[in-house]
Amino acid sequence: MQTQLTEEFCLRPEGREAEGILRRCVHCGFCNATCPTHRVLGDELDGPRGRIYLIKEMLEGAPVTARTRQHLDRCLTCRACETTCPSGVRYGRLLDLGRAELERRAPRALPARLLRRALIAGLSHRRGFAALLALGRALRPWLPAALRRRIPEARRAGAWPPPRQARRMLVLQGCVQPALAPSINAAAARVLDRAGVSLIAAADGCCGALAQHLGDPERARAHMRRNIDAWWPQIERGVEAIVVTASGCGVQVKDYGELLADDPRYADKARRVSALFLELSEAVGRERERLRFSAAPGPRVAFHAPCTLTHGLRLGGTIERMLRDSGCELTPVADAQRCCGSAGTYSILEPRLAGRLRADKLRALQAGAPEVIATANIGCLTHLAAGSERPVRHWIEVLEARLAE
Repeated sequence: MQTQLTEEFCLRPEGREAEGILRRCVHCGFCNATCPTHRVLGDELDGPRGRIYLIKEMLEGAPVTARTRQHLDRCLTCRACETTCPSGVRYGRLLDLGRAELERRAPRALPARLLRRALIAGLSHRRGFAALLALGRALRPWLPAALRRRIPEARRAGAWPPPRQARRMLVLQGCVQPALAPSINAAAARVLDRAGVSLIAAADGCCGALAQHLGDPERARAHMRRNIDAWWPQIERGVEAIVVTASGCGVQVKDYGELLADDPRYADKARRVSALFLELSEAVGRERERLRFSAAPGPRVAFHAPCTLTHGLRLGGTIERMLRDSGCELTPVADAQRCCGSAGTYSILEPRLAGRLRADKLRALQAGAPEVIATANIGCLTHLAAGSERPVRHWIEVLEARLAE
């Protein structure tokens, strides 16, 4: 693709990066066939190719219109287009750069800005979110049905094994997951403990993905630096890996080295963090031979592979194999790689589209009459659970239940 980006933008590091990404696009349109919003809406501008043109026009100095914002806002950042792109266009990164430039050049109306700031602040602050969730649970009987479905019942974490193993790994606690489903990280700690690895939780926080995808890269970098500072003492003591149990956060942590590459204080540390990153399925998969499972038949499970796991981390099929090995029966899921519509804050900011995608996804997941739906990301889990007739659990909880005594 030929580009004529503005001189001002090209002088910045993100300008040179965006130009390199744009030049790889050959306009083939293969990406549109896998784009969830293009399939639903049928609009060229609601597919990756159309959005690339909108970003290109903006970076070349064209006026930023309401149309530009609307079509970029509608993107789920699922990155299914990257999986099918024959030219290796890094669309997800280009979208982040485009959204940040859009916010800089054409600030939103005050109510929209306040909503987005509230989402970043409220969801990324662990204690604040936990307090709001507790209040919501207390008021749940009196809330409207649509809101009530979004508030999950409280779940016990269970025991977290003491750090008794010689081998140790860190785990990202994250922002919303400790309050929404504390059982996930605790189950991961118990499974890895059975495999001879102690999982250590540091005083970290939001991975930075929320701010990154809402066009606030500076705040995202602040979250990343905070986490690196929280993890660094354990890294210096020799932890083997940094394990992330939410695939959406995993994509962000894996990219720390790239996203902080121009930070003289944190660049080397960020590269080290990225090198140590393991998605939970990778960490457990490496210790698979140390785990023993019950010989009794397991439950029927429908697995939803999050977009971040399949397209962001390229780990499709890993968890399904482990669940089958544990004795679970996996039910067929049509169009298994289709997005559920969660996508971080997308289900809040674009509820109509997110609801339609969820309805389609749940029909596919429940068609095989599973006893439980499993997934690998807290956002997908809560979004699906709000509309599901069957329980939705993180796959590590399902796997733990299959461990032999």
